[in-house]
Amino acid sequence: MKPSKAIYVQQATMEDLDDVMELIEDGRKALQENGVPQWQDGYPSRLTMHQDIDSENCYLLMYGNEIAGCATLMLDGDTYYTHIVSGMWARPGHAFATIHRVAISNRFRGMRLATYLFSDLISIAYREGVRNFRISTHEKNLPMQKILAAFGFVERGTVYTGPRPTDLRNAYEMNLKED
Repeated sequence: MKPSKAIYVQQATMEDLDDVMELIEDGRKALQENGVPQWQDGYPSRLTMHQDIDSENCYLLMYGNEIAGCATLMLDGDTYYTHIVSGMWARPGHAFATIHRVAISNRFRGMRLATYLFSDLISIAYREGVRNFRISTHEKNLPMQKILAAFGFVERGTVYTGPRPTDLRNAYEMNLKED
């Protein structure tokens, strides 16, 4: 299906929390259907998404007047991404933004809307002076890996995104030209 409505992002508000959780559940189901164990343990939780919205880090992907997806953009990075377990960041010690918790509604799958979401998030961060981006995903999450490759993210190694051994993820980085 080809997009035929305005596509943009806006910050989520607490009024959007139920819609955001519906998106997270859609993402959780899609991952499970693809045999990816990521998000199958209750993460991200309602509290996690509440905190993302409260800190103004959660963005909604809009397709016309409908919410088609969401993601978290942490402009100040994420401490879990400071230390890389294996591999090496291209610009260690430099400021970076982190993209987390990307989800697209089942109703909009196949429209390639994640491309718009990533483009908009990168533009928001770029406008704020960010030139380095980090993200991680499960080794079996091939659809996300394909999106990351399309945007020029390079696999750099692995990071722990939480305290458990099962929280090990493939780490990706994109570096834009610094001013």
